[in-house]
Amino acid sequence: MLAPNFSARTALGRKSLLRLAALLAVLIALMAAFPHAVLPTITTIVAIFYVASTLDRNWLLLKGLHSPSQIVISDEEALAIPDENLPVYTVLLPAYDEPSIVENLINGVGKLVYPADKLEVLLLIEEDDLATQAALAGLPLQTVRVVLVPDSQPKTKPKACNYGMALPDLRGEMVTIYDAEDVPDPLQLRKAVVAFRRAPENIGCIQARLGYFNEKQNLLTRWFGLEYDQWFSLVLPTVEAANCVVPLGGTSNHMPVSVWRAIGGWDEFNVTEDADLGVRLARHGYRTLILDSITLEEANSDVVNWIRQRSRWYKGYLQTMIVHFRHPVRLHREIGTKAMLRLVNMTGGIPITNAFNLLFWFTMLVWISGRPLVVGMFFPPIPYYICLVLFLIGAPTSVFVGLIVTKALDKPYLWWAALLAPFYWILQSIASVKAIYQLIFRPFFWEKTVHGLTHNPDVHILSTSK
Repeated sequence: MLAPNFSARTALGRKSLLRLAALLAVLIALMAAFPHAVLPTITTIVAIFYVASTLDRNWLLLKGLHSPSQIVISDEEALAIPDENLPVYTVLLPAYDEPSIVENLINGVGKLVYPADKLEVLLLIEEDDLATQAALAGLPLQTVRVVLVPDSQPKTKPKACNYGMALPDLRGEMVTIYDAEDVPDPLQLRKAVVAFRRAPENIGCIQARLGYFNEKQNLLTRWFGLEYDQWFSLVLPTVEAANCVVPLGGTSNHMPVSVWRAIGGWDEFNVTEDADLGVRLARHGYRTLILDSITLEEANSDVVNWIRQRSRWYKGYLQTMIVHFRHPVRLHREIGTKAMLRLVNMTGGIPITNAFNLLFWFTMLVWISGRPLVVGMFFPPIPYYICLVLFLIGAPTSVFVGLIVTKALDKPYLWWAALLAPFYWILQSIASVKAIYQLIFRPFFWEKTVHGLTHNPDVHILSTSK
């Protein structure tokens, strides 16, 4: 059971929000009373953090290109384990309001190469989701157990998964999650078993790579596909190799059930329960490895739908940072200084810097249009030249690194998406502002992402091993 101090429910309760509002009021009062001292100090701190964040993210990408550290298990090795030596695997399939693609979910999981008597597949459907329940009629459910999750708040994916894991007759020794649109590598469960048996005892989770089957559909899906390739193929393996916290993906993370129970399961009030779980794994002394086995998903092809999904992710990153920095001394003792700083950058730092992008861009336009004195007050020489370097050197460098990544990952068709990445940054900034707004006014609201916007061809993943 999750300890209360690890829950977003207590970290973002009314008392916590009132404290945050009080601190903000004090800051505004100081800005009004001492504008020539407070305003440039804030701008300088933000600019320095922005430089450090940009350098670290680009370093992780370049380091990942030169020192890949994914776990590679060949198909032959995965198939070599006798069926009788495999553990019972619990596969959770949370689905809410997904009548159009639930068949795809069942078909995708049905291709997993694993003995049926050792595969426990739970399709988790909310009690009030009558449309998805009706869509199951006539589908082959011989190996799938439908579990109706009682209607209660919060109505979130982690709540449904926790309910499934609390069933008294659960048999699984290992557990993983697949989302409604997922098409996993058929040998992924076997590869995860082999990886765990080769790994040290302190490995608590194996995260498979995520990718998109429709990344070529339009410019948005190309941006999204490039971002996922960078994150799961380069950034996360490098972060793990540096002995830092690995924020998990929302699907295809594999772990022993005993480990899942030891760290308290999922936080039902955190809207990126995956990232939060990765932090708690690290705080309990477990490491997470990245497995070279891919699960294909549907990239959002609609801008409005993408913003809904991304704002939820960013809100969850902020929740995760707030929860785990409630007791910074304890966190430092458990994961160390370097991991703490990188955790800030990889969770709350992402939406915060993206939100500041909009502010900085707007300020630059105002300055160019008439050079008002108030802008000069915010930007004395030091932060001014830091921001100028970021604009003239940092931004082009990030675009150039993206172009290098498309070449290194053998995806040359993404080059023009990488070149147009600044327009993607605008979308990320909009999603960040929305995330901050919802963090204050709707902290536990799970904004539904619409799936099935793209026709999913018969995707076959024969092998991801090299």
